[in-house]
Amino acid sequence: MVPAQAADTADVTDGLALWYKLDGASGTTIADASSHGRDGTVNGTADWSDPAQGLAFNGSDTSINVPDDVMKGMDSITVSTDVLIDSAQSTPYFIYGFGNSSGSNGNGYLFATGNSLRTSIATGNWSTEQTTKPSDSHNLTRAVWKQLTYTQTGNTGVLYEDGVEVGRNTAVTITPGAIGSGTTTANYIGRSVYSGDKLFKGRIRDFRVYDRALAASEVEQLSLPVAGQGVSDDKAALSLGDTSAVTADLDLPKTGTAGGSTITWASDNTDVVSGSGKVTRPAAGEPDGHATLTATLKKGTVTGTKSFDVTVLPAFDDTAATERAAQSLTVHNLDDVRGNLTLPAAGDYGTTVSWSSADEKVVEDDGLVHRPAHGEGSTTVALTATVTKGEAKATRTFTAKVPELPAEQALKGYMFSYFTGEGTSDGEQLYSALSKGNDPVKWRELNDGKPVLTSTLGEKGLRDPFIIRSPEGDKFYQIATDLRIYGNGDWDAAQRSGSKSIMIWESTDLVHWTNQRLIKISPDSAGNTWAPEAFYDAKLGEYVVFWASKLYDNEAHSGDTYNRMMYATTRDFYTFSEPKVWIDRGYSVIDSTMIQNNGTYYRLSKDERNNSSSTPNSKFIFEEKSDSILNPSWTAVAEGIGKGAMSAAEGPLVFKSNTGDKWYAFLDEFGGRGYLPFETTDLDSGNWTPVADYDLPAKPRHGTVLPVTQAEYDRLLRAYQPDQLVESVEAVKVKTRTGEAPVLPATVIATYADGVRRPVA
Repeated sequence: MVPAQAADTADVTDGLALWYKLDGASGTTIADASSHGRDGTVNGTADWSDPAQGLAFNGSDTSINVPDDVMKGMDSITVSTDVLIDSAQSTPYFIYGFGNSSGSNGNGYLFATGNSLRTSIATGNWSTEQTTKPSDSHNLTRAVWKQLTYTQTGNTGVLYEDGVEVGRNTAVTITPGAIGSGTTTANYIGRSVYSGDKLFKGRIRDFRVYDRALAASEVEQLSLPVAGQGVSDDKAALSLGDTSAVTADLDLPKTGTAGGSTITWASDNTDVVSGSGKVTRPAAGEPDGHATLTATLKKGTVTGTKSFDVTVLPAFDDTAATERAAQSLTVHNLDDVRGNLTLPAAGDYGTTVSWSSADEKVVEDDGLVHRPAHGEGSTTVALTATVTKGEAKATRTFTAKVPELPAEQALKGYMFSYFTGEGTSDGEQLYSALSKGNDPVKWRELNDGKPVLTSTLGEKGLRDPFIIRSPEGDKFYQIATDLRIYGNGDWDAAQRSGSKSIMIWESTDLVHWTNQRLIKISPDSAGNTWAPEAFYDAKLGEYVVFWASKLYDNEAHSGDTYNRMMYATTRDFYTFSEPKVWIDRGYSVIDSTMIQNNGTYYRLSKDERNNSSSTPNSKFIFEEKSDSILNPSWTAVAEGIGKGAMSAAEGPLVFKSNTGDKWYAFLDEFGGRGYLPFETTDLDSGNWTPVADYDLPAKPRHGTVLPVTQAEYDRLLRAYQPDQLVESVEAVKVKTRTGEAPVLPATVIATYADGVRRPVA
């Protein structure tokens, strides 16, 4: 690895005002190795379980008190530390903060945080901060060691990450010694000077304060242990798996998993494997192809390399290609075909695929399905794939099991799927509620108000759930945003480097859901994939899935842009068409939702512009209509829906009453009262009236209301809230005289689904 560490970092001692090595094995006193006697004190839990990894801060009570007046007399300063931020760190937080507090607020201070990465100096509260930060406003990577240094002298503050300058501010007018006129009594490591902020969670070691601004070369020297170890750890962990018989493109990592190094790749034979991992196989009958891929790992100024020998097998001849492609074909849901099938038209190895059905009355050659009527019984259909390349052909037969259609059932209630917000660790998971009877504005929470579905994939957060019932009526798809804001609060990063995928589940009963799957639907140019919803288009025989994405014109996703509504189509929620723009008004539009009535589609969306005199309806909902989902030009119906009844609105959901020609829209007054229900009897009017009397779940955020049958209602209640489902009532015997009305008891004994017997009125 280069550069080699030329000298021990202990040599950078000139000007040290405080030095906490944080390599102790026990105790709550932190010795000051600078010889100035500024020993610190650990508050709360002092976890020295791994001294080489510094002091562990638990995020709940651990912090270090630094003696008063640590910056007194300083016109220049350097604060430098090794820091590992736990992946569960909540925001806002300080890595360190030196200054004063007044009540719950800071009152003059110097601090650093990793979200977003910056150092600020202030004479009063946050409004007086002068900040040095990276131009791209990125976060400090979590779960890996980072070396963070801030220097300030004159009017210049410089921020270094792993020994490399990442931010500079040449307009700093506050000196460290001027804070509190030299008197500072709120000096902390792992704690903010604002009492409402979160405590630091992670590890800190080698914490230093100098009374001078270190030179860049000195900062680099301080960074070498962290950078060198990071490159070494990443090099050891880097693997491409078995590269001795490659037949497909390689996925080349760009970031180290152990130390956070950046990784670039080069190939000595790009005709076989490119530096991006693109594989070109030799022609059939030719010898194997060989190349060496070299990874260059870099963290700070330290670099290292690791090479991989790659052998690429020749392309299959046409006969082998068709045979292998036939065996690799996948058709989803064949064991239980409840809707149209996706029959692939292209196979592996450059093959084409055609299909034939043994019974086109049930399954057509293109995958359209016509299930037997209710009462006719289930059936099976043989589907034969013919795989072709050149003159070669191979066939494979699949069996589709097609159940009869379900019996029609009346809708007797409503299910509500939602999340509760980013304010708690489990708020960005999926919750459920049931209406009280068939009343769409009176609700009871399920599962005692705890999540019913949680995420273990992607960002491990779930927002904006949407459930759609299949047109056949007996299958459900639930999709959600892959996003977790809790613990970082970085909305900018969420729209630049956020997920390009959505979460998907399937169910036939609304209780038992398949394992979640994460499927990419947004283009690479997208910075986010928000609030996905779906609507079945009978003309297409497919579901139209739509969502909001910011689209960027550069690989770094830098610069300004806006959210457009995108769409793709699917039959099975496994295979999606290429995404296309659905709504582009030249400014951000998000949270579209739809409903259909008498052949007309009605769409509600949020105007995401900042509210101003020239855009009086922004931050509210607008309504449009069309006779086609994919029509590029919808007719305006209304704007500013919700104005006058709420301060702002987003996350609209819309559904039809089970009992008449009335529609409900729930609009989220974000930052205020949350969801508020509105109603209308005329979708064409655009007049939505607030509902006066309602009882919603405690904290619902953007979600879906789904009308359900009595059987579905009871099944949900039995599964998630059995203490509220009456299974039976004890018989009551009453004696009365002839000609007199019986006097019935005020209560009876009911047995609930949880087995408990108790009186009920």
